[in-house]
Amino acid sequence: MELSKNININGYNHIKYDSIKISKKEMIEKSEIFYEWINKRRSVREFSSEPIPKEVIENIIKSASTAPSGAHHQPWTFCAVSNPFIKTKIKIAAEIEEKEGYEHRMSERWKKDLEHLATDMHKPFLEDAPWLIVVFKKSYDFDINGEKCNNYYVNESIGISCGMLISAIHNAGLVTLTHTPSPMNFLTSILNRPVNERAFLLLPVGYPKTPVYVPDLKRKTLDEMAVFYE
Repeated sequence: MELSKNININGYNHIKYDSIKISKKEMIEKSEIFYEWINKRRSVREFSSEPIPKEVIENIIKSASTAPSGAHHQPWTFCAVSNPFIKTKIKIAAEIEEKEGYEHRMSERWKKDLEHLATDMHKPFLEDAPWLIVVFKKSYDFDINGEKCNNYYVNESIGISCGMLISAIHNAGLVTLTHTPSPMNFLTSILNRPVNERAFLLLPVGYPKTPVYVPDLKRKTLDEMAVFYE
């Protein structure tokens, strides 16, 4: 007799999780291939204006939304912007905050630490990239009656989702950059977001310019970043 794929636990429907077990050899091979692939991902600051199909952006966002979240409240909103007028407004507002940051908020040590990345207060990629994805975190939500309800582990949930978002962008053959102008309240205003949403991360998305150059960075070795207790 075939076992039911659905069961009831505490009054809630649960579905059977179907996994495919692979051999240890294939597991090692797949994990190595994934590492080699993801290790090619780089942050890029110069974008081609070549259009990207909206369907690609939709699939990228749907991939990010599969991230685990506290109590499965999914405390995120992804705003995808391709409108040139809105992108220009975002760029102007972001550069105002960046100028203030570079001239008054950032320490000399901080600016020195950024020198090898060749970054400054000018952010042309906010107009050049065909898409901007602005990730908003929802500190709380509203139920069907309009009553305020809590979200849990919001920063952790959003952080995991953004990592999956960046991986999905790389998987689509595109590039991005994690941009966090501080403060980011202007994004809430420009995009007319509700009071329970706060901007968390801004990601330009597109093809890189040709040619494009990135800093020759070296990642930490496994021994430098991992400890194994066996």
